[in-house]
Amino acid sequence: MNDLFKQAANDLVAAKNVVALTGAGFSVESGIPPFRGKGGLWEKFNPMEYAHIDAFMKNPTKVWNVLLKGLKEIIEKAQPNDAHKGLARLEELGILKTIITQNIDGLHQKAGNTDIIEFHGNFAWHRCLDCDKRCETERIDLTVIPPRCECGGIYRPEFVFFGETIPPQDLRRSELVASQCDIMLVVGTSAVVQPAAFMPLIAKGAGAKIIEINPEKTPLTASISDYLLMGKAGEVINGIMAEIEKLLSH
Repeated sequence: MNDLFKQAANDLVAAKNVVALTGAGFSVESGIPPFRGKGGLWEKFNPMEYAHIDAFMKNPTKVWNVLLKGLKEIIEKAQPNDAHKGLARLEELGILKTIITQNIDGLHQKAGNTDIIEFHGNFAWHRCLDCDKRCETERIDLTVIPPRCECGGIYRPEFVFFGETIPPQDLRRSELVASQCDIMLVVGTSAVVQPAAFMPLIAKGAGAKIIEINPEKTPLTASISDYLLMGKAGEVINGIMAEIEKLLSH
């Protein structure tokens, strides 16, 4: 593994334009459960019943009580982990240019990254269904469910529910940055959810090197990734960053 840390560090320091693609595995170490897979939220809740836009519009009280209230508590408590801090440092060093994330927790911003494309929107803000006024999630009052704006309209999170489309400008920009990078770091994503899973293919097709960091192999590992550093996001990124700091101190 040490050799791979060194290889990744050398590759990243030599790169001109690095883009990271991050998924739910990135935030698990911050105490945020993934939606899919073992221990994920969809094992407990049927997403079509609680996370589809039609379900929300039909019965916002039920969706707020069962899913959104708990999510608000989890995300408000969460702090950036070592993986988030590592990517923030990579940006600070001028190595990492853009993050494409499937996560809605806003932890990349909290850690200090500035250019983030949020495929699925985020849970840091809500907006009123009636007047469109925005409100930060931490200021949303849950004494009445569903929470309401002063105009009387119901608040909804600014994430993409099932049944809604990814904002086209985010998709276009992701495709653009993926096609322009010379390295794509793929971290903590199962690489099965489209269109995010397509971004490494675009990068690879344009000649980029794909460095994968995941606790287990994914559909990308055999055919798309140049190499896989297997392990938890925080630990692996710490290992790479230690090597990068060594290289830069010489």
